[in-house]
Amino acid sequence: MGINFKLLGAFLSVAENSSFRKAADQTNRSLPAISMQIKQLEEQLHVVLFHRTTRKVELTEAGEKLMISARKALAELDSGLTQIQNDVNVQQGRLSFACVPTVSGTRLPAILTAFSRKYPGVTVHVKELANAQLLEAVRRREVDFAIGPMPDRKGELDFAPIFADEYCALLPRTYQDGGRAGISLRELAKLPLLKLSSSTAFRDHVDNALRTQSLVADSNYEFMHASTLVAMAEAGLGVALLPRIAIPRRTSLKAVRITGPALSRTIGIVTIRGHSLSPAAARLVDLCQRLIAPAAAKPTRR
Repeated sequence: MGINFKLLGAFLSVAENSSFRKAADQTNRSLPAISMQIKQLEEQLHVVLFHRTTRKVELTEAGEKLMISARKALAELDSGLTQIQNDVNVQQGRLSFACVPTVSGTRLPAILTAFSRKYPGVTVHVKELANAQLLEAVRRREVDFAIGPMPDRKGELDFAPIFADEYCALLPRTYQDGGRAGISLRELAKLPLLKLSSSTAFRDHVDNALRTQSLVADSNYEFMHASTLVAMAEAGLGVALLPRIAIPRRTSLKAVRITGPALSRTIGIVTIRGHSLSPAAARLVDLCQRLIAPAAAKPTRR
């Protein structure tokens, strides 16, 4: 039934004022215009909505029912419009995103703290996932977006690069590098290595690079979290291999970039192609793009 909100608004104004004239004054319309709108509404519904006398205007039984329904409908609409406006203004809402552990452990605390201070009404859910699970969460739309390395096969995914993250070896401060800026994979293969879990994309990248160089590394230990890897290296168990962003700001170890070949990955925002982010998610993505890269990192071209 094609009843518009103007007719319902005029009806409610008459019903609440028990007067056509007062309704006209309240809505800044002429008395004939209000009378015409009520007539149109009655014709569409095929019922009489008001008892009209020279002294007063009263609702009929049908009018009483319509007033109750109209108030509920308009209240629901008003609530929905308010919620949409709050979302646009990022006053409230919820969002979820996934992040690889090598990024979340060092960069997310400052980013989420800044976001929560600016948008306290937004609830944020974070999933810390290895790269394969992270990409699947985006594909299934379990999260609004993800922060991680560039996918090997994008498919239906979009990737917005933020910065290039070079791979490093964490060596004892006593290590003599001869003034060189890096250490080769061949040199590293001769040392006891500590690696991240084989479930990580970083580990796959390093292992593939070793195989390409026909190198076999001495690696008896692997760990799921970068913080554990660093702690083991600080204890003298071996040399930790990590992307630079995962290296804590305070460590007794020396971070030396891997060369020959130089290894790195591109970190960025992963989304579903053609899927628009909510205003809250878009604000968080913007914050990540501005704050997530280490100070010394090189931004990537877009």
